[in-house]
Amino acid sequence: MHVFNNSVSNIKSLLMSESSLLDKLEALQHRFDEISTLITDPAVISDQKRFVKLNKEYHDLQEIIEARNEYKLVLSHLNEAKEILESETDAEMREMARMEIQELEAKVPQLEEAIKMLLIPSDPEDDKNSIVEIRGGTGGDEAAIFAGDLFKMYVRYCESKGWKLEVTSVSEGTSGGYKEIIFTVSGQKVYGTMKYESGVHRVQRVPQTETQGRVHTSAATVAVLPEAEEFDVELKESDIRVDTYCSSGPGGQSVNTTYSAIRLTHMPTGIIVQCQDEKSQHKNKAKAMSELRSRIYAIEHQKYLDEIGSKRKTMVSTGDRSAKIRTYNYPQGRVTDHRINYTIYNLSSFMNGEIQGLIDQLIIAENAERLKESEL
Repeated sequence: MHVFNNSVSNIKSLLMSESSLLDKLEALQHRFDEISTLITDPAVISDQKRFVKLNKEYHDLQEIIEARNEYKLVLSHLNEAKEILESETDAEMREMARMEIQELEAKVPQLEEAIKMLLIPSDPEDDKNSIVEIRGGTGGDEAAIFAGDLFKMYVRYCESKGWKLEVTSVSEGTSGGYKEIIFTVSGQKVYGTMKYESGVHRVQRVPQTETQGRVHTSAATVAVLPEAEEFDVELKESDIRVDTYCSSGPGGQSVNTTYSAIRLTHMPTGIIVQCQDEKSQHKNKAKAMSELRSRIYAIEHQKYLDEIGSKRKTMVSTGDRSAKIRTYNYPQGRVTDHRINYTIYNLSSFMNGEIQGLIDQLIIAENAERLKESEL
């Protein structure tokens, strides 16, 4: 699913054309050769923004080119085997050729499907890190507790992936959990995986605060944003108001007695972010700037997501925060993802961070729709 970013429009036109798959791959080979030259050009290297984009396109194209080379090799061997079958009189050689033809003919459609998937334009932000916010929704204290449970689930999931998770802002619930918690996740292809978690998560269980033992329904909202790189968004210092204040919450006396917490207000958009996680004002400001940059970037990215959402029935990974995506039913020990009508009965393992199996199902469903869209 690695697809280069800079030539999405070029690929779309390729997909719609009637030329053969090899012709499409040949055009991409030319582009790959072109980029290979460009990224060694000192003028390009000095333009950091262009160099980074070309580098990404190079690495994404590399996978397609490797698949193309394997595909061409298989077709070449297939043609050779067919020629042997037609011209060879030795029975043993003919039988060997037949066996090779049978094996290669089974491999060709598999390679073609794999190439088609590689050619489909993916979300250009998939490789980015993420900023994740979890907010307790309807359900009062129980919603905050559930938001805390979701956070623990993601902490364990990130640990299993070898990703780094850093909390930037916390508002604790009165009975535990969080009214709101915001954190960053960094690692390999974080946004491409975590984006499937955006939406409303609903829980059905007996709350800790319930004395009658009745099942209640509560909800928490998860929003996953791609973390913007410095060159993605240009921020002017004159557009940002910086306020400092004393941190509150965990961290000891020194946190609460120094003006280390930072609040940034981006005046053109009205976006406000704050960070109080670090004892250092400088570190808090750096984290807050990163989040501010990502929130501004997300405004444009949302337009892209909305366009996808209008085309896809499953609404997988469209970032619609108001959509109810999943129900966690404790009495029945089940988790149901409503986008693909998929239910699993291992709630305790799921809440312990074992969510990859469900994400894999969402990726499969989305890929099926992407393949239809591409008209390949």
